[in-house]
Amino acid sequence: MYTTLSLSLQNHIATITLNQPDRANAMSKAFWQELPQMMRELDENTDCRVVIVQGAGKHFSAGIDLALLAEIQQMMTSKEDAGRARERLRRMILGMQDTFTAIEQCRKPVLAMVHGACIGGAIDLITACDMRYATDDARFCVKEIDLGIVADVGTLQRLSRIVSEGIARELAFTGKTISGKEAQDIRLVNRSFDSYEALQTAVLETATQIAKKSPLATRGTKEILNYSRDHNVTDSLNYVATWNSAMLFSQDAVEATMASMQKREANFLG
Repeated sequence: MYTTLSLSLQNHIATITLNQPDRANAMSKAFWQELPQMMRELDENTDCRVVIVQGAGKHFSAGIDLALLAEIQQMMTSKEDAGRARERLRRMILGMQDTFTAIEQCRKPVLAMVHGACIGGAIDLITACDMRYATDDARFCVKEIDLGIVADVGTLQRLSRIVSEGIARELAFTGKTISGKEAQDIRLVNRSFDSYEALQTAVLETATQIAKKSPLATRGTKEILNYSRDHNVTDSLNYVATWNSAMLFSQDAVEATMASMQKREANFLG
């Protein structure tokens, strides 16, 4: 039973909704356990071929719940042995990092659909997604610097792989807020749209296109893209050669070829 998220699955498209609109979808303690669990379930669900992440209400997410931050601060000022308290905090941070790494590790493409506020931890979330889309008036902010802390669950590791190094540093050092339109200009999001309705339509169209492709080829493409991002060209070419030597001749490849020849839509297995 999920308390911070809701899930729908239709036409091979799973939609995860951050579902605490009365709190601007702030990331409470339960969220950090529920999101990776849901991602793992969708990874294993053969009916799911692509995932959309959105926020309920007026905002995508205001980031980490301040009550959780207060709880962490209280833990560090308790009478517990200092070394043990810091070890426990380190393990907590690593666990929170795993929450968003689960998005990368999900074999299905994940699309972030952003409106309203996308603050702090929400940047960590969307930078772990494969693609990002937003409304023109969405607001993005790497907020941690204004809280006197270092962003530690993915933004500083992933943002500069999406936007330029200088822009990533500017956002991280200043805590400035940018609009969805500006986010498109710096390539943080693929595209921005002038209304929420246009955003929904475009994201659903993209997800539908992906859902019609070979699930095996889609999963392999994500695997190779992620590997290539983190390795040099020579290693990446060697890896894709090994991958395709194992996966190239599949029923999906046969079905895709036959569908093209017969001028019909392909019908792939889960």
